[in-house]
Amino acid sequence: MRSPSRRGFTLIELLVVIAIIAILVGLLLPAVQQAREAARRTQCKNNLKQIGLALHNYLSTFSVFPPSYCIGSAKGGTWSIHARILPYLDQANAYNLADLNVGYGDPPNSTNGITSQNLPSYRCPSEPNGAVSMSTPAYFPPNYAFNAGPWKLFTPTSANLADGGTPGDGAFAPNSKFTAANFLDGMSNTLCFSEVKTYTSQISNDAAATNAIPDLSLMPGYLAGTFSTQGHREWTDGKIHETGFTTTFPPNTKVFIANKGTSSPDPLVDGDYISCKERGTSATCAGKPTYAAVTSRSYHVGIVHSLLMDGSTRAVSSNIDTNLWRNLGTRMGGEVIGDY
Repeated sequence: MRSPSRRGFTLIELLVVIAIIAILVGLLLPAVQQAREAARRTQCKNNLKQIGLALHNYLSTFSVFPPSYCIGSAKGGTWSIHARILPYLDQANAYNLADLNVGYGDPPNSTNGITSQNLPSYRCPSEPNGAVSMSTPAYFPPNYAFNAGPWKLFTPTSANLADGGTPGDGAFAPNSKFTAANFLDGMSNTLCFSEVKTYTSQISNDAAATNAIPDLSLMPGYLAGTFSTQGHREWTDGKIHETGFTTTFPPNTKVFIANKGTSSPDPLVDGDYISCKERGTSATCAGKPTYAAVTSRSYHVGIVHSLLMDGSTRAVSSNIDTNLWRNLGTRMGGEVIGDY
């Protein structure tokens, strides 16, 4: 008698099934990644939207928008816009923990954990380098920065850093007390906040800049000054290199500066330039204006998310016209803003 035959898959059939599964997985993974990135973009825009609402609530309370920095004798003026609007971001506990009457690096702020406070509203979900700094005190790095204009941020009144000075033409500036009436270009035509990358390299404090906005090809010429890889590291600091950006160059532009770091043989690195930091007290920078090419950057391919002064958010292309981007950076330049 014949034994009953056993039916099963042949080797060829198994290979065909495996190939079909591999093709399906290959088709599915990009769709999953795109869905995740779409979710991250939505969250990023929502973070900026919340910042816009907080700023307008601040305006309703104090009748002015907050200054980016307060230059004078009081160290408490060093606190950022981000710190000043905490109560309007449902972060009253963090705000109460901070003592804004003294510097953020001084006790009790240096020991109570406020500088390293985890603040999700200031973090883009696509940021891969969001770890709290290893410094003492430690700092939480922000992904959203205020608009300081196209190039010139501030001119102090004198070398002794007395209160006063002339603000630049951005949405925020040191010692500023801007109201809605100061935005002659219209609040829907003026940038408010935009994305930046944490731990951005920078050259600062060389006092070589002039009122002329630099050409991109000249940026590698900035060799003097101090090199650092710690830009956009401290959410508490109101200086331009920590919590601000300028519209000198369009979003995600590669701006190569002299690399004075010891960890890389590359003579140039993508980064930012600040002529003289606000409250500069060195012999080189005392009383000098602050110029800055601090570029808006993101990990979203081809765009950055930006907040306008009216509270609306936009995904701005990296290919936006340079002059249009600079026009969006001014609050009263009188430019005509087209589609973007």
